[in-house]
Amino acid sequence: MASPSYDGILLGMGNPLLDISAVVDDEFLQKYDIKLNNAILAEDKHKSMYDEMSNKFNVEYIAGGATQNSIKVAQWMLQIPGATSYIGCIGKDKYGEEMKKNSTAAGVNVHYYEDENTPTGTCAVCVVGGERSLVANLAAANCYKSEHLKRPENWALDSIQLVAEHAAANNKVFTMNLSAPFICEFFKDPQEKALPYVDIVFGNETEARTFSKVHGWETDNVEEIAKKICEWPKVTGRKRITVITQGADPVCVAEDGKVQLFPVILLPKEKLVDTNGAGDAFVGGFLSQLVQEKPIAECVRAGCYAANVIIQRSGCTYPEKPDFH
Repeated sequence: MASPSYDGILLGMGNPLLDISAVVDDEFLQKYDIKLNNAILAEDKHKSMYDEMSNKFNVEYIAGGATQNSIKVAQWMLQIPGATSYIGCIGKDKYGEEMKKNSTAAGVNVHYYEDENTPTGTCAVCVVGGERSLVANLAAANCYKSEHLKRPENWALDSIQLVAEHAAANNKVFTMNLSAPFICEFFKDPQEKALPYVDIVFGNETEARTFSKVHGWETDNVEEIAKKICEWPKVTGRKRITVITQGADPVCVAEDGKVQLFPVILLPKEKLVDTNGAGDAFVGGFLSQLVQEKPIAECVRAGCYAANVIIQRSGCTYPEKPDFH
């Protein structure tokens, strides 16, 4: 049985995307002008790639989107029924049904708003040599309606801003993932509006550098960027923490004007299967300890453990039980 204190302790909101994941070839990447280790929004030239992937390669369908991945991993790490919930928008279609099935099986309490006019968002995950590139078609994932939020069973959320204000007013910890370079570029205004409420900012080095560029900071130094994000004005008295992952390089944690670096668990190249979801898994592992009020160093250790598990498997998937002590 779940301890009452952990019931619904962690709620995620984000763009639910069904990952269509496949090992592809260089020719496919060139055809659609895709660069490895990147995450972009689909343009017209990418529209046909989803069907082509399904027809040409051996694809897997996995419930994804950065926040949904993180919540699933946190639920797996916690192993406490009812501890995590997730809200987002899907379409009324086969991809949406697949998403519901996948997330419910992961033990997450999901409340999807279903949009009848827009297809479920998808994300092509193109893997070459263990490295991944993402092409996201947000579709319904971008259609979340505040009315759904205001249903008593969801109270969640009139969008991120409503939740941000609720968290500040009720002394709840509010975290945000930079998620992808395109979020920093194309959703700059809502991101800026939410940031004063954010207690912990997560991101990877590419997202951090994009954030810096978009805000005219003229630095590519991840440690400097992390400190500057911490210094962004804040609504509540709680000091902001910024956590930036850097692949195989140490995790950068900025807090109170200081930066700490935490080494990751290194993996031999031959054991690397797929880096898709590694950063999301890190956040899930981190949050699984944060909700238990563990120190930041322990949260980072759990994040590194979860990411290490995920990159040895296809997609953001994991074994039945974690082996984290």
